[in-house]
Amino acid sequence: MPKIKPEYERVLLKLSGESLLGDLSYGIDVRTAASIADEIKEIHDLGVQIAIMIGGGNIFRGISGTEAGMDRASADYMGLLATIINGIALQDALERSGVFTRHISAIDVKAVAEPFTRQRVIRHLEKRRIVIFTAGIGSPYFTTDTAAALRALEIRAQVILKATKVDGVYSADPLVDPSAKKFTSISYMDVLKKGLKVMDATAVSLCQENDLPIIVFNLKKRGNIKRAVLGNKIGTKVS
Repeated sequence: MPKIKPEYERVLLKLSGESLLGDLSYGIDVRTAASIADEIKEIHDLGVQIAIMIGGGNIFRGISGTEAGMDRASADYMGLLATIINGIALQDALERSGVFTRHISAIDVKAVAEPFTRQRVIRHLEKRRIVIFTAGIGSPYFTTDTAAALRALEIRAQVILKATKVDGVYSADPLVDPSAKKFTSISYMDVLKKGLKVMDATAVSLCQENDLPIIVFNLKKRGNIKRAVLGNKIGTKVS
């Protein structure tokens, strides 16, 4: 049987914190984390080098704290710390699935994660270790979407895989507007002009300037991470 050849050799997978919720309304569902880890292992077994940027919205969103009256920087730092908790959980799930994993935090927490050093991260990837990025870029006012785009460029990833709860980019929120139109492909400029909620404008602009494609797909459909890596037509490609 011929070996399956992936379309991409090095990818950055962007996971929201909510992806770890499962059926919970708050926190981390360990079984859901294990299921995601199993899917990531599938593409790791194909020889793909994988970096992951994870959010923290299942625990705390900086924007929510700001809307409630908190100082923006304080709220954002709380959100960044939430991503570190998620990183620990995902690393545990991946290690239990049999994959060597390194947790890289942009905020110094030596007891649980390594500091970010570009060459060291690339070396981890070359040694077939999965890398989990947490704490965004370590600064308030920057989303984990922007951090994902920046880290993807720094490690020379060939694509950003943006895992969501819908199966691509739509003209409106399909969970609210049943008449929303899905795009199978769309340009960076159209995403920005139409104000579509793919990633924030800074992240999309970074990808546009550096010709880094984004594939937006539904994480809840099992096997979609592998389909995206193999180049199957799923979700929406932003390029």
